[in-house]
Amino acid sequence: MAAPKKVCIVGSGNWGSAIAKIVGLNAGRSSKFDSTVKMWVFEELVDGQKLTEIINTEHENVKYLPGHRLPENVVAVADLVEAVSGADILLFVIPHQFISRVCDTIRGKIKQDALGLSLIKGVDEGPDGLKLISEVIREKLGISVSVLMGANIANEVADEKFCETTIGSKDKAQGALLKDLMQTEHFRVTVVEEADVVEICGALKNIVAVGAGFCDGLGFGDNTKAAVIRLGLMEMIAFARLFCSAGPVSSETFLESCGVADLITTCYGGRNRRVAEAFAKTGRSLEELEKEMLNGQKLQGPATAAEVHIILKNKNLLDNGRFLTLRIPSHWMQCLMMMMMMMQCNSKLISQQLH
Repeated sequence: MAAPKKVCIVGSGNWGSAIAKIVGLNAGRSSKFDSTVKMWVFEELVDGQKLTEIINTEHENVKYLPGHRLPENVVAVADLVEAVSGADILLFVIPHQFISRVCDTIRGKIKQDALGLSLIKGVDEGPDGLKLISEVIREKLGISVSVLMGANIANEVADEKFCETTIGSKDKAQGALLKDLMQTEHFRVTVVEEADVVEICGALKNIVAVGAGFCDGLGFGDNTKAAVIRLGLMEMIAFARLFCSAGPVSSETFLESCGVADLITTCYGGRNRRVAEAFAKTGRSLEELEKEMLNGQKLQGPATAAEVHIILKNKNLLDNGRFLTLRIPSHWMQCLMMMMMMMQCNSKLISQQLH
């Protein structure tokens, strides 16, 4: 019988902690997995006490997922290299801006045959154009990487409200193993082979959610917002067909949870929509709104929009992405261009009122 797989969760924010609740429970009752699940926690003080100590004694991430008890077999570890040591399965759940730094830190410190699962929603803009986050992990660490994306608002997942998610895995055996690790009665998993398409959906929907937030902030109503979602989905499909050239891009994948379901959820309940709405209403800086509204979480939509814009511009394809590259009504253009200026100036923030 094969030895139980050791699991490490790289990240402990709102989503990472919700996933820890699922993974801890499944690992604790399945002989396929080691019962102890390590979770890397970026150490910080909460009311004068280390967050790792709080998690390991009170079994609650009081900062990022308050009110939800984590399984006692989830162990918070402040040292990243210590956390990943000996792990057979690495779950990456951090803001996409930090993935390169994390991978550089653990390169050569992990098992060579470890399996990665990225829950990170974003893309990287490299010298040759688009680079998926899974590709960044794969290249830096030399391991096989699958992805998980879906209509999964973290607090609702932690509340055990029913939802679906999608694992994209090009290896069927790995996909089946990851499904065993992730699926519960309330968190239903579908595995598809078009991993790149699944990941593209998870990244681009955050840009559309920014547009949905502008729609709400400017008072355009539900009809306009429905148009934003429909046009955004069309652009997501077009972008995937343009850049996912290594394999098929089927319409069916966009009908999974990673596609239209995640898009709808994010455009109505996600953090990118909420902050974009506040931005459109107030003109306050992203840094202020992020700090005030997200309790330490990070926005993904504005950064991804900036990266996609650069990717398409470098390939002379701006006209191929009219929504995703900001060719939208003038009120939205003003809002989004303000965001873009902030992101492209390395967060040199601009505070000005919208007209």
